[in-house]
Amino acid sequence: MNYLKNNPDNVAQWFFAHLWLSVLPVVVGLVVALPIGWIASRYKWSYPPITNLAGLLYTIPSLALFIIMPSILGTKILSPVNMVVALSVYSVALLVRVVADGLNSVAPDVRAAATAMGFTGFSRFLKVDLPIAVPVITAGLRVATVSNVSLVSIGALIGVPQLGSLFTTGFGRYIPGIVLLGVILCLLLALVLDGLILLGSRMLTPWQRAVAKR
Repeated sequence: MNYLKNNPDNVAQWFFAHLWLSVLPVVVGLVVALPIGWIASRYKWSYPPITNLAGLLYTIPSLALFIIMPSILGTKILSPVNMVVALSVYSVALLVRVVADGLNSVAPDVRAAATAMGFTGFSRFLKVDLPIAVPVITAGLRVATVSNVSLVSIGALIGVPQLGSLFTTGFGRYIPGIVLLGVILCLLLALVLDGLILLGSRMLTPWQRAVAKR
């Protein structure tokens, strides 16, 4: 912990860089995955090709994707944009199936009742289907977010500064304490983000608590 006492500014800067590099791709991934997942849910024939393609995207090695991105985007190798785009691809790959499965979990009787009450099309999606799918979608968000916290660390190998820099610094100086500090801060960040998503899920689904009390 002496490294933290002697370099608080560096550690704080790396922590917040790690935070936004982990969270922003999940937000982008969710925005992109919602319409794609809806299509996979709405048109059953499209579910296998869409989810299979998403699964294929997730198999691309992260370090290779970080290195390839500059040639695709025209950015510099050290640009954080490369990591944001690459991790957004991973987030979309994870969330497309989750969104589709969440929307598919809505019971036909519930949709029929909503339609009978006057909900149709986009309004039924926003006010009925999506809220019911929230527990499934947030479960996927938790996996994507924790996964991103881990994957961002790999960016230190190509020189993008974040908490992974503690790993490269610790290994470079043969100081296990710096590596341990990096592990602790990454774990703390993952736990905090996971807890916030879980809290958000509970706030968006108050009916689940009512059912649990019965």
